[in-house]
Amino acid sequence: MSDIQAHSNQTHSNYEEEVLQKLSDEQLRKNLKSCMTTLKTNRKNLITTRFTDWEGLRKKGRNVKLKALSQLDYLLEEFEKNATANGIKIHWASSPDDANEIIYNLAKQKNITKILKGKSMASEEIHLNAYLKKKGVEAVETDLGELIIQLIDEPPVHIVAPAIHKNRYQIGEIFKNKLNAPLESEPEKLNNIARVHLRKEFKDFKMGLSGVNFAIAKEGAVWLIENEGNGRMSTTACDVHVAICGIEKIVESFEDASILVSLLAPSAVGAPITAYNNIISSPRKEGEKDGPKEVHIIMLDNHRSNILADSKFYRALSCIRCGTCLNHCPVYDKIGGHAYLSTYPGPIGEVISPQLFGLKQYGYMVNLCSLCGRCSEVCPVQIPLAELIRDLRSEKAKEGRGLVYASEHITPNKKEQQAMKYFSMVATSPKQWRFALKFVHYFGNVGKVFAPLIPGLKQWSKYRDLPTINGNLDSKVKQLQGVIYE
Repeated sequence: MSDIQAHSNQTHSNYEEEVLQKLSDEQLRKNLKSCMTTLKTNRKNLITTRFTDWEGLRKKGRNVKLKALSQLDYLLEEFEKNATANGIKIHWASSPDDANEIIYNLAKQKNITKILKGKSMASEEIHLNAYLKKKGVEAVETDLGELIIQLIDEPPVHIVAPAIHKNRYQIGEIFKNKLNAPLESEPEKLNNIARVHLRKEFKDFKMGLSGVNFAIAKEGAVWLIENEGNGRMSTTACDVHVAICGIEKIVESFEDASILVSLLAPSAVGAPITAYNNIISSPRKEGEKDGPKEVHIIMLDNHRSNILADSKFYRALSCIRCGTCLNHCPVYDKIGGHAYLSTYPGPIGEVISPQLFGLKQYGYMVNLCSLCGRCSEVCPVQIPLAELIRDLRSEKAKEGRGLVYASEHITPNKKEQQAMKYFSMVATSPKQWRFALKFVHYFGNVGKVFAPLIPGLKQWSKYRDLPTINGNLDSKVKQLQGVIYE
């Protein structure tokens, strides 16, 4: 069994302990609240003041992605043909192991022992850094957020802002302890510390690695967006540039990519555009003063083809990785990304992680959802995330179609199934429903006292209060029945 498979096959029975730990971390809660409030406010203000038809733009974005997914096989072939004609070398990786091996072999062929990385969630997905370290190759993160968490050996907490759970005072301590820098807390001074540190790394590196925001089939080019300049350095100042691209990142044309770029920055950070837009269409040409001598693009599948073939869940592949569903999630902003125990946290993580890594191992993630629907409301490409999470809950309970990766290995919870069967029977019978409400009305207070001693109520009542039904009971029952049966 490979290291990647071993990681994916871990059981996550301790995720509740992780959640409780994060909930009790007051500094984390404070940091998350501050950052999430800022990101949501910036997005709302920008959409209100800069866009005349934001909803119309969302529909265009949705149509661009759905159109690309409907002809993905053709677009992938066209992208490979045009990119190859441009001098780019295309590699196909069906699994994380395949992708890691390709990257390592490229480094080995060039006698390279250090790779500088721009931000890439795909590289996190395949656990590239850990793989390379075992092979004797050092991977250095150059994105500021990624650098911070690499120094303290943590994974990203957010798919856009990897170190959003740390405030400037905590970052100052990290730089002091890990980089031997003077203790600072001003953002400008912290940025300068990181800049001085990374400039030394950039001085003579040979291989740079990046992710891909959009791959344009007609042009055989990739579009990368970022705000720090490290992405441009990582892809132009090296001899060899390697990009990891999920196959779902393909779009047909520059016009299509432009629509998605117009949605991405406002949704991610509430800015009209990113500072750097890097469009890479070839290696360095004769007479050009910069750019890599070689460009390699790894097209990563890792069960994306299975998701694409699913009549329900294929819509999750429309994601443009803006992270706005995380920013608006009332669960994520209380516990942060690490509590999800997955590369991809938040609502989008709850949808794609069980499908990429296995429903048996990652099905617990769908519990971390209140089903409030905010994620669906704010998604810039209108992915029905709340609906897909509900569908995955059905799959986890063995009441779905059984088509999700590793769902065949799930053992149904007999007690849970029996309990839901009885609840359904009561909830669909007016007579039994009235009796149940009357029972709760008269004996609810007794239940509150003895709930910690009753196995079925002990865990539930640990975090919730039993409801109190007051007033005219018959009237309230009729009102509830009217809502349920109308």
